[in-house]
Amino acid sequence: MNRRDLLRTGAAGAAAAQVSRADAVPLREKFFGCIAGVHIGSSMGATVDGWSWERIEKEHGTLTKLLPYEHYRNGWKREPGTTEDGVERQKLMITAIIEKKDRVTAEDVRKIWARDIRHPGMVSEPFEAQLLALAKTQIPASDIGKYCDYAGLISMARSCHPIGLINAGDPAGALQDTYEVGQLYNTANSRGLRWAGVTTVAIAAATRPAATVDSVIGAVFDHCDRGVRGEIERALKMADKARDFKELRRAFDAIYSGQGIPYAHSYANEIVSKAMALFKLTKGRLHDAMIAGVNFGRDTDCLTAVAAGISGALSGGSSMPKELIEQSDRATKLNQYTNSQRTLRETSDGLYEAYQARLKRLKTLIAEMETGTA
Repeated sequence: MNRRDLLRTGAAGAAAAQVSRADAVPLREKFFGCIAGVHIGSSMGATVDGWSWERIEKEHGTLTKLLPYEHYRNGWKREPGTTEDGVERQKLMITAIIEKKDRVTAEDVRKIWARDIRHPGMVSEPFEAQLLALAKTQIPASDIGKYCDYAGLISMARSCHPIGLINAGDPAGALQDTYEVGQLYNTANSRGLRWAGVTTVAIAAATRPAATVDSVIGAVFDHCDRGVRGEIERALKMADKARDFKELRRAFDAIYSGQGIPYAHSYANEIVSKAMALFKLTKGRLHDAMIAGVNFGRDTDCLTAVAAGISGALSGGSSMPKELIEQSDRATKLNQYTNSQRTLRETSDGLYEAYQARLKRLKTLIAEMETGTA
């Protein structure tokens, strides 16, 4: 199927584009929306991570607030708004980008791992301690992911948003960097990296000034691996038929119901497909996408990170309630185990300034080379 067959055409398509258009959102605010969506959404989703949507509905109705939670049964009751392993993983990529003020390689991020990860048992999955030990040896960074057991896991796809942001407007560059940096977690060309490419391509496309929901989806189909397209097509068709996220989560139950193996609900194909469906269903509105992800069931923190991150890169952070932003920042300052205590705004502005520095260098190079060809 041609990807354009999935997008509305004619008058209906034009109307949808007007609704979903985000060209009035400044680029700086797109960066903020992306980061706020990931960090706040991940924390809210962590409260009910691994639950069925039926249990979420029974205990919370529709969950819309940050609550305390515990991971790994290590006795640490986390302050509402505290980030979990996926965001902590992302913070290391963010630091590498901010310090380099440019696109980064696996080696760049590996250096930050070795320097900044101090409490791997408190803020990361058990397998990441093994990867960290390898990172502290002389083994090439691009070889580290070969030693991870979970080639199709969501690890990279739910954390790679800053790779999309430093490549804002350039989906092809975002995809290239995903395969490079992602080798810290997966083997080259693994399923996990193919699906991570969907996240970064969507974010890079969403940051464009005239981006719409449809143009972001189009970029995913234009740039990403053919092996992911069929599953995304199916998810988008399901979104078209659903009236709301509650109806859509029921429909997905017939497709994804894995259990009985490690991380059974955390494989990238399931999470990213659902995230693209929620992105389309909510028309890329950040807060709506976040609430839908949190209440969808199964891997709620990862799903929300992907759906809200892409949506925030399109529509910015204006729909995010101020109290959620403030509580997230408060929790970060109280978190003694975090890889970075930057606030949401400090984080997104750091990435934005890194992108502007990169853009300035590119402009200088273009001007120099055009002079030589005159």
